[in-house]
Amino acid sequence: MNHWLVKSEPFKYSWDHLVAEGEGMWDGVRNYAARNNLMAMKVGDPVLFYHSNEGKEVVGLAKVSKEHYPDPTTEEPGWVVVNLVPVEKFPNTVTLAQIKKDELLKQMDLVRLSRLSVVPVKREEFDHIVALAHDKK
Repeated sequence: MNHWLVKSEPFKYSWDHLVAEGEGMWDGVRNYAARNNLMAMKVGDPVLFYHSNEGKEVVGLAKVSKEHYPDPTTEEPGWVVVNLVPVEKFPNTVTLAQIKKDELLKQMDLVRLSRLSVVPVKREEFDHIVALAHDKK
């Protein structure tokens, strides 16, 4: 099982949008590295949902519900989408500022490859973010 993080600007597609839909199609990816990450996702893989630009924070946990298939939003061949379902809105968000200060997290692909909208997350990074999101401050 792999672990992932997807980024979306909340005004375009937020956590609340995903929850309202019940299952969302992760579309519009036009970066080859991010596309390759989508193609590596498997049903059941856990996914951290990150709000970019506004908030800059991990807000919830989703999982892959359908593996990659052609992106219906474009006629260009080779672009793919996956489907995600919401699992849990986190009681506490985990901000980019927190991530950058945390010794275990500051080398995450979220920080190092900040332009990518879909990045892999190491198991220990994933577990640490989930723990921070459930921390009773």
